[in-house]
Amino acid sequence: MLTKGAIAWEVKKPYVIEEIDIGEPKFGEVRVRLVGSGLCHSDLHIADGDLPVAFFPVLGGHEGAGVVDKVGEGVTDVVEGDHVVLAFIPSCGKCHYCTTGRQNLCDLGAHLLDGQSISDGSYRVHVKGKPVVPCCALGTFAPYVTVHQASVVRIEKDLPLDKAALVGCGVTTGWGSAVHVADTRPGETVVVVGTGGVGINAVQGAAAAGARRVIAVDPSPFKREQAQMFGASYTFPNLAAALEPVRELTRGRMADKVIITVGQIAGEHITEGVEILGKGGTMAVTSMGAGDYSDVKLKLYEIALLQKSIKGGIFGGTSPRTEIPWLLDMYREGKLKLDELVTSTYDLEQVNQGYEDLVADKNIRGMILYSDKDW
Repeated sequence: MLTKGAIAWEVKKPYVIEEIDIGEPKFGEVRVRLVGSGLCHSDLHIADGDLPVAFFPVLGGHEGAGVVDKVGEGVTDVVEGDHVVLAFIPSCGKCHYCTTGRQNLCDLGAHLLDGQSISDGSYRVHVKGKPVVPCCALGTFAPYVTVHQASVVRIEKDLPLDKAALVGCGVTTGWGSAVHVADTRPGETVVVVGTGGVGINAVQGAAAAGARRVIAVDPSPFKREQAQMFGASYTFPNLAAALEPVRELTRGRMADKVIITVGQIAGEHITEGVEILGKGGTMAVTSMGAGDYSDVKLKLYEIALLQKSIKGGIFGGTSPRTEIPWLLDMYREGKLKLDELVTSTYDLEQVNQGYEDLVADKNIRGMILYSDKDW
């Protein structure tokens, strides 16, 4: 099927709107007509060359929701007309990680950035006769996508699809970083470093988990103000500024949990995060940076003698098939903010403007919306 898509042709160049061929659904695949796609920082990491992909060109986007338009043979999870969220982590339900309750680590994740389809290893998306890497085996910077059913989660039809798209990545990743990876407990002090599209959801996740204090750290005054709307008790422009106030607030115990959700991680975030972490505390690291970055300085005795832990987390450390419907139920009941996350909306042709606004700290989450002119 021919449609249009935002293509990154090479590193550090803007996305270009091109005519693309997304292919017809093969065995186990579905075609989805998207309503919207979030503008996540990860797609900027790819365009900037920080996140390595198998090759260029790349079709951006991995945070989308829409309506199943066509199904291929062997599809058992959904039918035409179903409303779905696309999970940026596919889950097969059969590999070692899925069967031990860790669907976010499914072996199918090996295909996220290699361009090969889950169904048969072929290249499903093409532009100007060239194979394309669809980001996270999705490529939601296009009004239609052909994807494997392992990447599709059916949702109830009363939910607004433009908001439901957000739980395909940013909301679930941030919320889960606080609730599952950091394992926030009632009464704890939680420091969230970076309050963009992922971190703001770590803030509301920590608050919902019963944290006594949620301390948001971000250099942007706009994001610090937004963090208070999502449950932050205190805000600071950087970790150095937060250190002594946290010491005073906790009577020297320091933070129970630190969650790193900055847009571009660096070694000092880890170093300063460990310093503000108390005995027996846990740091959850969700952020990404340059793929070859490895410069981190730690006082190793603190890790051993003070029993501090550093944990990585992808997709909030949880299962797409359980967490996405659960979070949307929370939204329906008024216990999860989604509408307030979207600060700006764009046409697909404005994708580069959306990322300029992200870098300029004008958005918590920008959203591309599709309409009849795109379908």
